[in-house]
Amino acid sequence: QHQTASNSLLSLASSSQNMLLDYLQHRRDCRFKQDERVRRIRALTAYHAPFSPLDREIINKPIEELVQEVHKDPSKAADLLHTYGKVALKAHAKTNCVTEVLIEDAEKWIKDGSINFKGPLAGIPVSLKDTIDVKDYDSSVGVTCNVHKPKTEDGVTVKLLKELGAVPYIKTNIPITLLSFESANDLWGRSTNPYNNKYTPGGSTGGEGALLAMGGRIGIGSDVAGSVRCPAHFSGIYSLKCSTGRWPKLGMTTSMPGQDGIPAVYSPMARTLNDLFYFTRAVLEKGTYNYDYSCHPIPWRTDVVKEYKEKKAMRIGVLRTDGVVD
Repeated sequence: QHQTASNSLLSLASSSQNMLLDYLQHRRDCRFKQDERVRRIRALTAYHAPFSPLDREIINKPIEELVQEVHKDPSKAADLLHTYGKVALKAHAKTNCVTEVLIEDAEKWIKDGSINFKGPLAGIPVSLKDTIDVKDYDSSVGVTCNVHKPKTEDGVTVKLLKELGAVPYIKTNIPITLLSFESANDLWGRSTNPYNNKYTPGGSTGGEGALLAMGGRIGIGSDVAGSVRCPAHFSGIYSLKCSTGRWPKLGMTTSMPGQDGIPAVYSPMARTLNDLFYFTRAVLEKGTYNYDYSCHPIPWRTDVVKEYKEKKAMRIGVLRTDGVVD
């Protein structure tokens, strides 16, 4: 009995030691990522200046006009990145909405031909939920077990965006494991509402909502039970939860691999309704099913858009019960 008790105590001591070591490693990883973010932001000295008249013009100009200008002169893409990089840093300073800072690489992509400046999103900076894979960056999902594991290639969505001409430049904060209507985790900290820092910007795509509300242009989130809709409501922006199989979801990191019972749907978010419509159309016209086998082979249907634009009144259906859930 004495030997059994001794073994139990040794086992308990070993477990406690392992837990302590795991916790200390967790804290080191949190500090590493936060320090890395600070270094990247500090290095962007040109992005810390006040907004110029050109910046304000870019922020307020319709997305179609910005695209047309880049079509005529691809060098203007650098101006757009500079403006929205400033927006992101100012938004982050107020709301802690940013995780990975891609701006230095985005500058390189603009110059090295990685971006198709003939596409329908030519030069438009796009922010990404932290779960979306970008080459050479972690997709941490707010947990330290995913730190120090940079992706070896761009995810499908990032490849598609670059072909459309968009410039990924920022990844945004989420709650740990995603399943929350707030956006806070040990790794990146807590994101706050852009209008009142005592409140949340929503979740799980809350960092995205905060950034777009403070002047960002277009972004991508994911939604199972409100994760793009809740931030849109909390932060006063626009989002659309796409139907299952409409938007690519390959090349993402999730907290629940294999969970297909209630599938997550990646979906567009934007500061304005016009931007949301334009962004959604640009992606779907490209044919998402050519990039992701899980997407349905349904093109953008201009005839349906025209049909509904001509309707004088819309009929909305509400399903109060399915006989199982009231």
